[in-house]
Amino acid sequence: MSIDKVNQHGTIHISLDAISDIASAAALSCYGVVGLAPKSTIIEEMSRILKQPEFSKAIVVRKKKEQYIVDLYLIVAYGVKVTEIVGEVQKKVKYDLELKFSMKFAAINVYVQSLKTL
Repeated sequence: MSIDKVNQHGTIHISLDAISDIASAAALSCYGVVGLAPKSTIIEEMSRILKQPEFSKAIVVRKKKEQYIVDLYLIVAYGVKVTEIVGEVQKKVKYDLELKFSMKFAAINVYVQSLKTL
């Protein structure tokens, strides 16, 4: 699935993987984020830190009506204020996505899967 944008020069196809890559880079650049975790309920998988090719398992982009929603599953550092980290991740990811793709995103949902000591 991709997002199609039409302008005066033609059609632009944006893959959901491109959105995932930008969102993951933005999230990982935030203080307190240790890594991305897969959307899973299995404890062993939640504690794994994903390598770059597996980012798509930790970021879900979905379309609801005419709006796009991004779900991120994170591992954050133990000892930091989780609510502050999550708020900053939401702001940074939304800003980067809207800047790079020139489109609005309805929501950036952040789910903390686990905490990790550094």
